[in-house]
Amino acid sequence: MAPPLGLAKRLFLASGSLNQTLIRSAFIARKPDHTKPHWLNVGLCFGSTVALWVLLFKQHNDDVIEYEKRKEAREKRDACTGCS
Repeated sequence: MAPPLGLAKRLFLASGSLNQTLIRSAFIARKPDHTKPHWLNVGLCFGSTVALWVLLFKQHNDDVIEYEKRKEAREKRDACTGCS
């Protein structure tokens, strides 16, 4: 028969293998207050989002320019081979 849960829990805690920082207490842990946002985190979130979109548009424009260059070079190459 398995030992009672209370006994197993006491033995596990007494062994010292469970760190006290892993225990979550209802008196210490608080639920986030959504009426007062943490403005630094909000600013970092939106700022990083804007930075990623700027990088995305910049990369897209660079890709379009490279595509146009290669398209023009391919058209010149194909036009010259048709002459001979």
